[in-house]
Amino acid sequence: MWTRNFIAVSAGNFFLFMNFYFLLVTLPVYVLDELGGSKSSAGLLTTAFLLAAIFIRPFAGQLIERTSARNVLLISLGIFLATTLVYFFIHDVGQIVAVRFFHGLSFGAATTAAGSIVAEIIPDQRRGEGMGYFVLSSTLAMVMGPYLGLTALQNGGVNLMLSIAAAASIGGLAAGLMLTESKKAGATASKGWSKLTMDSLFEVTALPIAATGAFFAVVYSSILSFISVYASELNLGHVASFFFVVYAVVLLLSRPVTGRWYDQFGANVIVFPAILLFAIGMFLLSQTDSAFMFLLAAAFTGLGWGTLFPTFQTIAIESASPKRKAMATATFLSVFDAGLGLGSYVIGLVAAGIPFSQLYFYSSFYVLAGMAVYFFLHLKKDAKAAGQVSYSKVNDAN
Repeated sequence: MWTRNFIAVSAGNFFLFMNFYFLLVTLPVYVLDELGGSKSSAGLLTTAFLLAAIFIRPFAGQLIERTSARNVLLISLGIFLATTLVYFFIHDVGQIVAVRFFHGLSFGAATTAAGSIVAEIIPDQRRGEGMGYFVLSSTLAMVMGPYLGLTALQNGGVNLMLSIAAAASIGGLAAGLMLTESKKAGATASKGWSKLTMDSLFEVTALPIAATGAFFAVVYSSILSFISVYASELNLGHVASFFFVVYAVVLLLSRPVTGRWYDQFGANVIVFPAILLFAIGMFLLSQTDSAFMFLLAAAFTGLGWGTLFPTFQTIAIESASPKRKAMATATFLSVFDAGLGLGSYVIGLVAAGIPFSQLYFYSSFYVLAGMAVYFFLHLKKDAKAAGQVSYSKVNDAN
């Protein structure tokens, strides 16, 4: 599993998400404090980026099927770097929002290509373990990006902040250039372009598990958007930055075990305990009154949601035929991002009416309800498909 290509694509994914999380937390501060923009315009920065990523992924999946994931990844990483450099030369809020949209296009295409490459090169018998390590690269970026970004902006100003973002983009492109073309790429590439239909833009077999992931993404968005605000309300602002550090450490320690369990025993052995751990994490967060409880909630959340996300993505990839794995990756990430974006908006409305402690308390029950969502959208569908296959075999035998 630990081949040159796997290490290179994981490193590229790390730098890609480093830039994403880096600018996610710093650009709104820059727009508000330096450019005098409004809170609504600062919010548009993330909205424009995510909408662009969601929009481009189905088309990126089609392009990957007809050329190769490596080509799409390199072109996307090149555009991603060029777009990052544009930030140095613009000082208008409207222009920054427009650039964020184009930045999101390259991000969506690059992450789709990276996921497709990983799905192709990981041995089938180690797919759960491999996808877990791959997703861990973006989790580590989630920890380091915001911390480095805010530190750079506060101590060195916007030029230092943008320079580090550009360095991360260069690192991503350098990692991408280390990739060698897979032998499977030419063999599975399709010829010509199909009509714009549901089947051509989305991998239908991946939609049920993608919708399940989007369901949980609503709660995850409350952590991304409001965990630092909640910590400040509890006078725990000094430990807020350590939430994702603990999250990542627990995830790193558990990854070898959970990945192997998936490969040996299947998804269900992982999913149901992970949902329970995620719910416990949200409940502990709602009851937090000390730094220890706050970080304990981070540990349970990391073990729960940090296990669910790569598991769902692996299920999505395994549900598709070999030549449709790129489209399955695109479908899963697009639907997940839609849930994340919708969740951020809905959670913001809810948080305006109730305290964060209640928000996280109710979220723990929402997460538990996800067991039913997983059962009806995925397990029941698989059981029905298995029954149809068995019935077909009996008829053939007769």
